[in-house]
Amino acid sequence: MALMITDDCINCDVCEPECPNSAIAPGEEIYEIDALLCTECVGHYDEPQCQQVCPVDCIANNP
Repeated sequence: MALMITDDCINCDVCEPECPNSAIAPGEEIYEIDALLCTECVGHYDEPQCQQVCPVDCIANNP
């Protein structure tokens, strides 16, 4: 149960501070989500906060 950031990421910096688990961090080219830390906001919010604030909808479920 973790989300992933796709190549559509524009590095706008809005998702990182929204994550209650500090699972989002800058990667070499785009932001990345640490699958070990991401809980999809379960226990914190009804919906993943990073998905709610992403202006380009580049945060998807990790298959």
